[in-house]
Amino acid sequence: MTRVLYPGSFDPVHNGHIEIIETAVALFDEVVVAAMRNPQKGGGEFDLGDREGMLLESVEHLPTVSVTMFSSLVVDLARDVGADFIIKGLRAVSDFENELQMAQMNLAVSGVHTVFIPSASRRSFLASKFIREIARFGGDVSSMVPDPVARRIKERYG
Repeated sequence: MTRVLYPGSFDPVHNGHIEIIETAVALFDEVVVAAMRNPQKGGGEFDLGDREGMLLESVEHLPTVSVTMFSSLVVDLARDVGADFIIKGLRAVSDFENELQMAQMNLAVSGVHTVFIPSASRRSFLASKFIREIARFGGDVSSMVPDPVARRIKERYG
């Protein structure tokens, strides 16, 4: 049985993330999705409890997916959940440059390999920071996020 870890800030989770999760489900036996507060990205729009709820509702159609929150090193979480691989989604070449360095560092300190999954071109523009900005100014992001996320965004921003 192959278990993979998909870490990210997921602030909020969007359809590009869901695409990566669904692809991972097709490739691996179990997928653990882990949301974290990323200090490099600031405090976050949604707290970890909100993100956990949105993730759980957004992946409930995928029985081999579990959701957890973390505030440690990704490699420590990978060990704790028994992950065989870490997966990361790629939207553009710029993502690859950053993720490759992180993957090499994770491998060096833990022996856990990273598998890259490219997003489909129709979703490659999606980024949580853009979704947050559009929502703050009253824009409609419902086509970019799962229904549970769209509901929470509407509650928050009207």
